[in-house]
Amino acid sequence: MTATSAHRPCGFRGAIRALFGGAIALATLVVAGAAGAAGNETLTVNLDQATVVRLPEKVTTIIIGNPLIADVSLQTGGIMVVTGKGFGVTNVLALDRTGSILMDKAVQVRGPRDDVLVVHRGVAQESYSCAPNCERRITLGDSPGHFDAALGQTITRTGTAQGQAAPK
Repeated sequence: MTATSAHRPCGFRGAIRALFGGAIALATLVVAGAAGAAGNETLTVNLDQATVVRLPEKVTTIIIGNPLIADVSLQTGGIMVVTGKGFGVTNVLALDRTGSILMDKAVQVRGPRDDVLVVHRGVAQESYSCAPNCERRITLGDSPGHFDAALGQTITRTGTAQGQAAPK
């Protein structure tokens, strides 16, 4: 066997290897290209926070891929507010009257900012907002006892405040 023939695929297995290798190379280029394009179109939002996005002109319909991850609300003047609701990645589409896509952005919702302390006790998780003092906060992923206690207190406080503000 010569040096040049050693690199040529031979028989059925060689043809499959050559085809598979070419497919991997092509897939790598496609994924790299898509990642580059998607990277420019990704909107990153922190959990429980909102960000403002200016919409293209003539938008008539907004679609959010997974409303458990992010939510949108429309404001006047072509403004959309995107709020992080759960960890993960979804997308938001803006369509015109004919159904043409005017905007397609990935929305990545990431965890809390630096002023959040997360305590792990075995598999149990507790989150605290530490700005400047550490206080319980309601965060996805917290153990049910911690989450439910903080949520219950927040609901009671909000209900009490609304009850006092309502005219009698």
